[in-house]
Parts: sequence; structure tokens; C-alpha cells
Amino acid sequence: MIRADMSETGPPDDVPGLATRWVLARVRGPSMSPTLKDGDRLLVARARPGSPPRPGDVVLARFPARPELLVVKRVVRPVPGGHWVQGDNPSVADDSRAYGVAVVVGRVLLRVRPRPGWLPAAPQ
Repeated sequence: MIRADMSETGPPDDVPGLATRWVLARVRGPSMSPTLKDGDRLLVARARPGSPPRPGDVVLARFPARPELLVVKRVVRPVPGGHWVQGDNPSVADDSRAYGVAVVVGRVLLRVRPRPGWLPAAPQ
């Protein structure tokens, strides 16, 4: 389990972390389009204490309000209790706009398939 940030206003909820140091994740749905597409495979590194994600990083996250939901999103900003995350596709709102603060459990390092490579910056 990864414990959410215990700042004064943060949620005290526990959310499941990643079981291993490295994970392959598969993108489902259009929320990160055009950066990522449905079916893309990603190499993800487990989040490390003391190395918080920066705004713009693509991450694997969970919402204390929906701990069973594991999402790939982009960090917008740190907030009390975790991070505000959103998808790159503004018409899909299965992110912090719907579920609130997220706890980052991993950082996406690169796309493995079908188009191997680093992820581009957020669309403007």
C-alpha cells in the first residue's frame, strides 16, 4: 500500500501501490489522446518516496475515492493529499475533475509498443 500524503488537509486513505519496481501498463480508452492511444503499452517505474512527480509528467495514479481504478494521466499540480491529474483529451473527464485528488503510484518512462519512444510534451 502507498499512503497518501498526510498533510493537514489531505485524505488519510490508503491506496494500493505497485507490486513491483517496473510495470508494463496498457492504455484503455481515449483520455490521453493524442499523446497515447488505446492499446499502447507503457513502461512504468514505481513511484519513489522523496521523488515527487512534476507538472507535465505522465503517471499511473489511483484516486482515494476509487482505489480500484488505475489510470494513466498527466500531472497538473501538487495539491494537499496528492496531485491533480488530467488526461490530454479535454472531452474525457475520468480524472481529477471527476474523482478529486489522485495518489501517484508510478511514473511512465516510455511507450514500448506499438510506436516505441519517449512521450511528447502535453499538447497545447
